[in-house]
Amino acid sequence: MASKKSDRISWRGDVTKPLRLRLRGLGLTLPPLVWLTLLMTIPCLTLVALAMATRGQYGDVIWQFTGNNFRRLIGYSFFGWSADNFYVLFRSLWMAAITTIICVALAYPLTFHVVTRPPRTRVFWLILIIIPFWTNVVVRTYAWLLVLGPNLPPARLAAFFGLIPEGAALYPGQFAVYLGMVSTFLPFMALPLYASVERLNWDLLEAARDLYASRFQVFTKAILPQTKPGLAVGIIVTFVPAMAMFVVTDILGGAKFMLIGNLIQQQFTQARNWPYGAALSLALMVMTLISMAIFRRRSGLRNLS
Repeated sequence: MASKKSDRISWRGDVTKPLRLRLRGLGLTLPPLVWLTLLMTIPCLTLVALAMATRGQYGDVIWQFTGNNFRRLIGYSFFGWSADNFYVLFRSLWMAAITTIICVALAYPLTFHVVTRPPRTRVFWLILIIIPFWTNVVVRTYAWLLVLGPNLPPARLAAFFGLIPEGAALYPGQFAVYLGMVSTFLPFMALPLYASVERLNWDLLEAARDLYASRFQVFTKAILPQTKPGLAVGIIVTFVPAMAMFVVTDILGGAKFMLIGNLIQQQFTQARNWPYGAALSLALMVMTLISMAIFRRRSGLRNLS
């Protein structure tokens, strides 16, 4: 009797056999596995097959597998070797990193401001952070064209200080691109960071001040370790989409800031070279996974669970 009772496992107040328990577990995990297979695994395998295909004369896809797209990806073409793709990849990493750093610098005071508001008004401030999600990124980017136009105060103020010619706009240019990128991804950084700042142990901050710690030491020794989980998540959800951004750079940059997202978008729309666009997409995915793996190892994110 004891052995039979040991073979039975209680699950949610129900006494069942191990085989039935496994079947229930399979029933719970099978839907998400099917969902991931349909939406991630199969599209990725299709992308690999498309990257090895050949572009037809009129932009059609010929399923004749070759490695020429990957050779072109690393710079080899009919005209020899070129480093243009490496410049685009480096510029994508650089602009994504700068955007993430600026978002971190702005998100900390923003989240502390929201957390220190009275509970009744805190929801109002959170809604202000979430409002950009209610509008399409294309509409928001075109709105910046109006704000940075030559007849509005930002451009006139810049012309007054001699930063731009009189009557000129603040776009296209690097400033406009970074402004659009930061305004787009700041909520992605602020919301995860707010979840960590809200759970701060304020006694540690007071103890650090009592020990005559400077403001920088209070931040690095008392605040940063406690907000590290939210900061890590915010960096990931900001850096990854910023690296693949093409809408902001195309509109506010005047097609002068070619990122890997712009290059992929051109291959699928203008050049109609889907195989090469698929190879670039795979390169972006690999570069994203490598960047996340390096960040995970350096930030200690693997120990947060």
